[in-house]
Amino acid sequence: MEGAAFISPMTLWNIGTGDLNEAQQAVTTANAEASLFKNVFKNVVDQVKETQADVEHKQYLLATGQLDDVHTLPIAEAKAGLSVDVLLTLRNKTLEAYNELIKINV
Repeated sequence: MEGAAFISPMTLWNIGTGDLNEAQQAVTTANAEASLFKNVFKNVVDQVKETQADVEHKQYLLATGQLDDVHTLPIAEAKAGLSVDVLLTLRNKTLEAYNELIKINV
């Protein structure tokens, strides 16, 4: 038996409420992170909608002759363009991250 001293006997696994609580915390953390990303993406989409509506409103005012300061239209168009660029960048980065996750071998 001296030659088999390196073999240790099997022990019981401690699968109790502690492990379950850690798993629930991990799921809660993942849900919070998903919710955070969802909120960020929703805010960016809302910003694009708002800036585009502002541009359309100012274009209408310019066409009807009600716009007193004409320089606000190019400023609004620049803001709308930047908000669309931010949305496209966020979308592209999201797709890149998703593609990287797909490549991971389990």
